[in-house]
Amino acid sequence: MKTPETSSLLINEIFYSVQGEGPFSGLPTIFIRTTTCQMRCRYCDTDYAFYEGTKLRTPEIFHKISEYPCKRVLITGGEPLLQKKEVLSLMNVLLQQSYDVSLETGGGIDLVGIPEDVHIVLDIKTPGSGELEKMNWNFLESPPKNMSMKFVVTSSQDYEWSKAFIRKNKGFFKNYPIYLSPVVAQYNPQDLAESILKDGLDVKLQLQLHKAIWGNQRGV
Repeated sequence: MKTPETSSLLINEIFYSVQGEGPFSGLPTIFIRTTTCQMRCRYCDTDYAFYEGTKLRTPEIFHKISEYPCKRVLITGGEPLLQKKEVLSLMNVLLQQSYDVSLETGGGIDLVGIPEDVHIVLDIKTPGSGELEKMNWNFLESPPKNMSMKFVVTSSQDYEWSKAFIRKNKGFFKNYPIYLSPVVAQYNPQDLAESILKDGLDVKLQLQLHKAIWGNQRGV
């Protein structure tokens, strides 16, 4: 497979699994996890990606992903957009090679320049994350066409904040899928489900499928 040379990307891991969250949950996917993150969410379950990583060029990344019988790629982190120039280049090459590409981002960096064919999964930080003040809200003014949004809720207070935010911006949110994902160790999914039903909130409750299958095992 011919791919152009690019500058190096700091990569934490590349593996093949099923997606555990979001609009493509349950689908076989190649995960490209980048290194570094500017946020320190209290519930983070991938803190090993803060520092661990190896520099790989595009041909090396393609050599690794070509081992898997799959044409769906999720770029995640860490925070991929901290290496924005290099990640944009990688996404464009993946699209040229007929991969379906999605991007998970923590919401702290603007989404300008991301190709329209890339599906963005945007994590909107709740107060319980401890990182609400680091959100970049520019997406509300210049929204991408191809996007879904996730709220990780740690408590009933996070749920009430999320509900108020969604209703305040209902004209915006009506155009996108919205997922509410409880931190199960802190907030009972049944309580979240009952609150969603009681309030008639038009969102999807989301549990982490990969953890139901493999627990906290890394690289699956």
